[in-house]
Amino acid sequence: MYKEVLRSIENIEIYPIISLLIFVLFFLGVFVWVKTMPKDVVDHLKSLPMEEDEEITKKQP
Repeated sequence: MYKEVLRSIENIEIYPIISLLIFVLFFLGVFVWVKTMPKDVVDHLKSLPMEEDEEITKKQP
């Protein structure tokens, strides 16, 4: 039943191609954004989980 419904839609073969292009472009964009991020920002983000743990342990007696 689903095959007949999908076959009746004109130009449906373009949707998988569009979906793949959106997927690839999104991850290429994220990759470029991460690679061009300044080193000091990366170091700051890298140390955030550890800073939070250190603050919690300092507050505890």
